[in-house]
Amino acid sequence: MGGKADVAAGQVSQQSYYAAPPVASPPAFVEEVAPHRLGSLHARAAALSGIGAWECDLATQRLTWTPEVYDLFALPVGQPIERGATVEMYTKESRRALERLRADSVANRRGFTLDAEIVGADHRRRWMRIVAGTTLRDGRVTSLYGTKQDITDERRRWEALRRLSDEDALTGLANRRGFQSAFLDRNFERPEDGGATLILFDVDGFKRINDDWGHAAGDACLRQVAIRLARGFADAHIVARIGGDEFAVVLPNRMSAQTVQRTIMRQLAHIAAPILWDDVLLEIGASAGVAMTGGGDTPNMVFAAADAALYDVKRCGGNGVRCAPRPD
Repeated sequence: MGGKADVAAGQVSQQSYYAAPPVASPPAFVEEVAPHRLGSLHARAAALSGIGAWECDLATQRLTWTPEVYDLFALPVGQPIERGATVEMYTKESRRALERLRADSVANRRGFTLDAEIVGADHRRRWMRIVAGTTLRDGRVTSLYGTKQDITDERRRWEALRRLSDEDALTGLANRRGFQSAFLDRNFERPEDGGATLILFDVDGFKRINDDWGHAAGDACLRQVAIRLARGFADAHIVARIGGDEFAVVLPNRMSAQTVQRTIMRQLAHIAAPILWDDVLLEIGASAGVAMTGGGDTPNMVFAAADAALYDVKRCGGNGVRCAPRPD
């Protein structure tokens, strides 16, 4: 048994030897940094990565920033700064999140992390990552401090990837996942979110186009319907293709049901205009079902109501619009 242990120990020792050189023989490119140079090294590294340091004295609301934070806000380094003015540079959603996390941090003596969007003094939008900690005195938080890092490029890359995952490859509209985020996952009962009108469209005659002319013709029809919907509802929250020949439009809830119905009828006429494909005029139509948020209905309930209204139109021959009863 001792022999096996010795062999195992020898194997580990040999692996360790090949994994790293002896401590007495450091690689030529490693240089020990003298203590007096650490501050300068840290400052240069922070500038290179866009990371700045900040502190806020809670008693006076006095802010202290390093040059990198001034750069984030596009303010001259050393300019007197007031917290109220800088908080106004945050977008509404980021400002709300910041104040909520800040209050929690002070009340519960714990730090937080937040990705926030700001509009700098140069009117450019930037994203920054805030990492905050607390300074305690006699059990109370006396200041907040931490880092702020410019993550604008990282955010843009993330947004580009998200758009690819939320975009319908055929039409360029949002896909079902994008619609899920923009409507089904929203809470329209919150005052800041406002209400919304959901319109579901179904292309009439699409199966016949596919059967008679093939999928290439069907795809051409879907692309044209997408273009016409996007142009016809330029003020929509989102225009999405959510199924084969099914589309969804989410509008701000500012119009009466009658006005919405008249608007949709005009758009149905535009959608029904012939589509030229390979020297052939393709004839299609569309049906629409409408429902509005309110009355405590969830987005999924609103979707079900619009879908039922659309089904009623299709059952009656299509090429029309029906509005579900508006919630009280």
